[in-house]
Amino acid sequence: MTDHRELRAGLRSAVRGEVDFSTTARALTTMDASNYRRVPLGVVAPRDADDVAAALSVCRTYGVPVVPRGGGTSIAGQATGTGVVLDFTRHMNRLLALDPEARTAVVQPGLVLDRLQEAAAPHGLRFGPDPSTHGRCTLGGMIGNNSCGSHSVAWGTTADSVRELAVLTPRGERLRPGRDWSGAPAGLRELVDGELARLRTAFPDLPRRISGYALDALLPERGADVARSLCGSEGTLGVLTEAVVDLVRAPRSRALAVLAYADESAAAEAAAGLLPHRPLTVEGMAADLVPAGADLPRGGAWLFVETGGDTEAEARTRAETVARAADALDVLVVTDPARQRTLWRIREDASGTATRMPDGTEAWPGWEDCAVPPARLGAYLRDFRALMADHGLRGTPYGHFGDGCIHVRIDFDLLTAPGVARFRHFSEELADLVVSHGGSLSGEHGDGQARAELLPRMYGPGTVALFERVKALWDPDDLLNPGMLVRPAPLDADLRFSVLPREPVDVAFGYPADAGDFSAAVRRCVGVAKCRTTSVSGPAVMCPSFRATGEEEHSTRGRARLLHEMLAGELVTGGWRSPEVRDALDLCLSCKGCRSDCPVGVDMATYKAEFLHHHYAGRRRPAAHYTMGRLPQWLGWVARTRSAGVVNGLASVGPSARLAKRLGGIARERDIPRVARQTFTRWWRGRDTPPPHGALVVLWPDTFTEHLSPAVGRAAVRVLEAAGLRVALPPTLRPGGRVGDARTRSALSLATVRGARVCCGLTYLSTGQLDRTRTVLRRTLDLLEPVLATDAPLVVLEPSCAAALRTDAPELLHDDPRAALLATRVLTFAEALERHAPDWTPPQVNRPVTGQTHCHQHAVLGEDPDRRLRAAAGLTGDLAGGCCGLAGNFGFEKGHYEVSAACAEDRLLPAVREAPDEAVVLADGFSCRTQLDQLAGVRGRHLAEVLAAALDDEPPAPGHPR
Repeated sequence: MTDHRELRAGLRSAVRGEVDFSTTARALTTMDASNYRRVPLGVVAPRDADDVAAALSVCRTYGVPVVPRGGGTSIAGQATGTGVVLDFTRHMNRLLALDPEARTAVVQPGLVLDRLQEAAAPHGLRFGPDPSTHGRCTLGGMIGNNSCGSHSVAWGTTADSVRELAVLTPRGERLRPGRDWSGAPAGLRELVDGELARLRTAFPDLPRRISGYALDALLPERGADVARSLCGSEGTLGVLTEAVVDLVRAPRSRALAVLAYADESAAAEAAAGLLPHRPLTVEGMAADLVPAGADLPRGGAWLFVETGGDTEAEARTRAETVARAADALDVLVVTDPARQRTLWRIREDASGTATRMPDGTEAWPGWEDCAVPPARLGAYLRDFRALMADHGLRGTPYGHFGDGCIHVRIDFDLLTAPGVARFRHFSEELADLVVSHGGSLSGEHGDGQARAELLPRMYGPGTVALFERVKALWDPDDLLNPGMLVRPAPLDADLRFSVLPREPVDVAFGYPADAGDFSAAVRRCVGVAKCRTTSVSGPAVMCPSFRATGEEEHSTRGRARLLHEMLAGELVTGGWRSPEVRDALDLCLSCKGCRSDCPVGVDMATYKAEFLHHHYAGRRRPAAHYTMGRLPQWLGWVARTRSAGVVNGLASVGPSARLAKRLGGIARERDIPRVARQTFTRWWRGRDTPPPHGALVVLWPDTFTEHLSPAVGRAAVRVLEAAGLRVALPPTLRPGGRVGDARTRSALSLATVRGARVCCGLTYLSTGQLDRTRTVLRRTLDLLEPVLATDAPLVVLEPSCAAALRTDAPELLHDDPRAALLATRVLTFAEALERHAPDWTPPQVNRPVTGQTHCHQHAVLGEDPDRRLRAAAGLTGDLAGGCCGLAGNFGFEKGHYEVSAACAEDRLLPAVREAPDEAVVLADGFSCRTQLDQLAGVRGRHLAEVLAAALDDEPPAPGHPR
């Protein structure tokens, strides 16, 4: 039995890169994007090929298997293992050379595909294959799985783009596989020469035949291409350390024809007929995977057909030619690049979207990418549907219709023994069905553990035996990724769900989308890893902490993996007290970006609040939880004692400020925000109120507006009243007269005397003080009963507070129908004007804008009303996405400053710096305005402030540094 301590010591002595046998490192690599889970001994991040050779030598000495791993997005289990995982993403992730003349690039295995595309684009070049995971998949993983992507009808598979590889064999031999037998291990040529007849007849002629080893590439008439034969070998033959790949000329312009059909079978029947027009893509998907409101032509299924040209007109002409040739119900041709990207995101997110059926039932990979001849696709899909019906299963096929390759997530029951048995029986029958149509069990992502056991049904025992002989030549010690491709593990073993608790875990939130089951919520993460995308565009937010640190532990997927292992209790044994999970969640900004940007709707902000609630139950909390986590209490005390001047004075004096920050768990780099001398509600009570008129709206005095930014509240009142609305405040609801009968007025007056005031509970929520959050929210609901008895909306100026009321409150108070009713009444500032003052015309500001959409606005509330309001006011341009990095208490907490600043530098601060001098800096959130002030000396304004200033003929000052 291997002594793990000796193995770890041996690796640390031999390898210059990181050697990590910690619980966290192992937990993060137990799974890929498949149904499988295997616990490794440790993780090694090699710095170069010498490190790889050293790691292989140590592991060979101890008889420990090795699994090469890239982005961990494999969906057949081949990126999991029980030995040592080689993580190439940390160091061996560079583009070594790019030759525009030769159209080649030299890459390391950990290079993310998008980084290669970005480097090639200025030369008019690109790497042909482009899986939907292009923002996080690595070239090494693409070569290992022979990835393809949507453009394979034009540019083929990864194997078609590989020229030469640098490979280390498990016994330390350094080879340079290429063409014409170069770089082949001893004995391979002789083995092939003895099996020529089999190699010429045993392999289906398909554009997407990925299953097994590509030994037919070694035929003399195919150039004895050793490098090509290694593509798709799933890390079982050698360890890739470098690759020379071909690039293709990218079309200067593209057009997208979206063709609508009655159903997926009709779309599939049509796909092969479009290939003679030489499109760049022919992708298909059905209505079940399309979000509501998507701008698609009418139909039940669609083909996405992309064409290219030197000009936009040429690309459009080709797309229109395709459209005329297609027997489609309806057609949409798009040339605008932004609109094309929006449409393509629908297709790229399908791998995550498909994991939930329309009724919320979970669906899983396992038969993700079988491929048949394109002309047989329609018939195959009908048979496939019938087979699912026979087994009582459901799934929605989509994918590369032009290549006959189908992706599908199926609602297998992988939690019970009968369900797993049905999974096996269905898999065996489906394998036979695919073969009967002349297809391949894998058309893109490899066999892994999901399909390797069934390869004899496709190739027969003789060819599978030949695979085993080839494996023995390359890897005689069976060191590399054992259990994959040859001598495979059973397809129903090592399922990742088997370790999870069978009964629902006792939790605080309701998890309505997961039937109240926290385990089901955690299971949402299937490893698609969109959260690991290092560069984002448009309004996207997820995942700012990963982009700041580059660490898997700080991605949404990494945190979900740790929660999964916490529930399993095998590797992470501390349960809710687990320090590993606590540390991973510590840098979660609770931005909620994953709630909208994750294709499967993982909501890590909620999971973090849940975890902290249990983790600190009955225990002392960090100081920041008592200071910033209970901010409404402290600010309420300051307001009641009218001590804002004293507090501000102490906060501005060095010694007292340093002491306060040290005791309060606040980062020393931060300035403590100044408290307003006059609160918003005190200003409200003392102002001259206009006579009642117009529709009633109730303006929510959130903690930040009330105590820290009352100018925002005053501006909102100015604009709402200018729009003809009657503004009231809870709980006394007084704009010039009270709302409600005498009993209601009496109750509200009493509540006011007692000092009770409404609060969304945000600061308690974000620090996991859920019992206090519930108390605060129930008190708020009591105070709001007279409001809820009317049809008056609640206008919330602070986006994070609006998001808390709209989503967190009903999910936390799932037993109180008033919380759900309150959620329906919450409107943002722009929504209130659009719905309740539709005929009002805002003042004309006529300036460009810069800044950032609030992360909670993007994730929960929606941005369209704000865009329309800005456009109506002559505020031009788009706001950046991402998260400002302050994120309420996060950026103020000790130990978070560097990550907070890095998040701001990701998108917000560059957007402001690059804006023209006359641009207005918009920042609706108090955190965003504070971050801009403290990191850049820039004043950000709420949209209400900008409009109020324009109403008063006081054009807002540009947001240049003070």
